Amino acid sequence: MYSSGGANDAQSKSGCIINITSVAGRLANSPLAPYTASKFALEALSESLAQEMKTFNVRVAIVEPGIIDTPKARGLEPPPETPYAQQRRFAHLFAASLKKPAQPSLVAEKIRQIIESGTWQFRHPVGPDAEPLLAWRMSMTDEEWVELNAADDDTWYRRMDHDFRMAIRPQG
Repeated sequence: MYSSGGANDAQSKSGCIINITSVAGRLANSPLAPYTASKFALEALSESLAQEMKTFNVRVAIVEPGIIDTPKARGLEPPPETPYAQQRRFAHLFAASLKKPAQPSLVAEKIRQIIESGTWQFRHPVGPDAEPLLAWRMSMTDEEWVELNAADDDTWYRRMDHDFRMAIRPQG
């Protein structure tokens, strides 16, 4: 969390609080349940905080990075054998996305923009895949989302190829 005004933001009636969440805060996907749950929670906390702090003229924003080139993102390797196809497919999605990596500096630049602009915009997706991933999720009902992610590999990879025009399916 970033706060530009220090501990006395509420008393001084100014400031900015920025929380870094993830597109995973609106896009739950197996096998990352603990990660996505923490991001959903931070989004909810931030939304509530924004309502409270607006009274004191303190801006609250969240930055929602997509797949960013970090050690965590690079560390998602397909497991050798698992009954959970989602884990393998998600690792392939990250590997394909990281062929054209989005640098962590994009997130830092967005934070700086929020601070300097004075914007009251709450959500700030960051990275080339953030908005497309969020729009993709929003294009489906909850039931369609569950069905897609529980589908067989061929169905899932075909859908990803169609929707993102990105070669995610592993070769070989």
